[in-house]
Amino acid sequence: MEIALTKMHGLGNDFLLADDRNGSIAEKLSYGELAVKICDRHFGIGADGLILILPSTSCDLGFAIYNSDGSEAGMCGNGIRCFARYVYEKTILRQKIMTIETASGPVVCLLENDGEDLVTSVRVDMGPPRLMPEEIPFIWPTSEAIEVPLKVLDQAFQVTPVSMGNPHAVIFMDKIDDIPLEVWGPLVEKHPAFPEKTNVEFVEVLSREKMRVRVWERGAGVTLACGTGACAVLVAGVLTGRSERKAEIILPGGSLAVEWDERSGHLHKRGPAEWVFETKIKLF
Repeated sequence: MEIALTKMHGLGNDFLLADDRNGSIAEKLSYGELAVKICDRHFGIGADGLILILPSTSCDLGFAIYNSDGSEAGMCGNGIRCFARYVYEKTILRQKIMTIETASGPVVCLLENDGEDLVTSVRVDMGPPRLMPEEIPFIWPTSEAIEVPLKVLDQAFQVTPVSMGNPHAVIFMDKIDDIPLEVWGPLVEKHPAFPEKTNVEFVEVLSREKMRVRVWERGAGVTLACGTGACAVLVAGVLTGRSERKAEIILPGGSLAVEWDERSGHLHKRGPAEWVFETKIKLF
């Protein structure tokens, strides 16, 4: 079986994209199985996840994403920007405002162009955050969970859980450069308080309009950026009084501009999406 793949990235958070609107891939193997095969950085091509372009009966197109471990994610902020640029420049969907169906609900993308052909950046309406513990999901006895205690090993963290269509644990710290991300990240990810596991963001506040973040991504490990995580960080910053409602979120792969609109309650995120290469592979 031969599959055409395109590799793209958003701030170093990299993905392999495949067009399966006709269902030919799904007929042969599961998307999770394919993600494990091709996303492995030693035995495959290498990526943080697999993104599928799919049909939709309710939106312009359908979007699905599978992490490198084969698990499905509801939404991906960097991935949706790559998706939007891909379908526009491949002339699958030739419009600058598009509504995409995701497992977490419809997402609206606004494409910014250099002339008519090339997309320079994508602004995404990420919708409102989900803060009720049962919506995240996060096991907590009350309806408010802001900087609640969470212990792993000998560390006691103050965690603010937020869902942006996928769960996040936001942890503010004085300095983040020297934290053992590969140790703490998976322990928080798999903590029993998060029954569906969680993405983890360690955050250093530089000012009320600028924060630095290191990310441990659920199902993928250390990543250079996380778009939904950047939104969750801003929400947690506002809820804890550390941030304005509009801020620059600095990730290892670059910066995202994020705003939490007070009137609509929606998060808006703006950032790049870049091509890497195209290829075809044979699976046996």
